[in-house]
Amino acid sequence: MTSHQDRADVIDAATTMMWHIDTRNWVDFPTVFADSVRLDYTAIWGGDPAHTTPAHIQADWSRLLGAFDATQHLLGNHLVEVDGDTAVLTAVFQATHLLANPFGSPRWTLGGTYRIGLERGETGWRINELVMTPTWADGNKEILTLASGGVRPEAA
Repeated sequence: MTSHQDRADVIDAATTMMWHIDTRNWVDFPTVFADSVRLDYTAIWGGDPAHTTPAHIQADWSRLLGAFDATQHLLGNHLVEVDGDTAVLTAVFQATHLLANPFGSPRWTLGGTYRIGLERGETGWRINELVMTPTWADGNKEILTLASGGVRPEAA
């Protein structure tokens, strides 16, 4: 059975990741991750899952997401499973991206589910896996291309 404290701490780790993205706190952003992270955004971008580091995620995401005028990433309906020093958070998400441009709507919103794996370490729960599965979108996806300078994002 998952303790209330573990449940709260797991949700807090995921919420903190989203908070750092939306407030552009790239200095503290890597602290929510384990040393090695598996990113799986293949449901939207294709390709294969990536195994990477917090520093690499920080560099990629700050470049892409920092290019937007604003973003808002929301998680809800949290389901938490803890097994010793590992945990899985499954949650629905809604991510809104804003970028003024002359080619259409400035907004692209994506919704779906996240499966977030975590491990407990000396400093608390850290994210070691992100699996994003989109189920709907609305607006102008082309703003991703504009924000990335035409380079396909790895996982944002």
